[in-house]
Amino acid sequence: MPPSPQRANPPGSHAAPAAPTELDSRTLFERQREIAIRHDGELYRLCLTRNNRLILVK
Repeated sequence: MPPSPQRANPPGSHAAPAAPTELDSRTLFERQREIAIRHDGELYRLCLTRNNRLILVK
């Protein structure tokens, strides 16, 4: 079994968590309304709706 990933901040630590990576949706979608994301062997679709909302579907 592979080693478990290190936690950013172990329980009881006082360090602030690292900020998540920020991506602009315009960069992700460019000229598309849907992108595919593979996670843990499963394929998901991130869709941009007509009302400019994001929907993640499996």
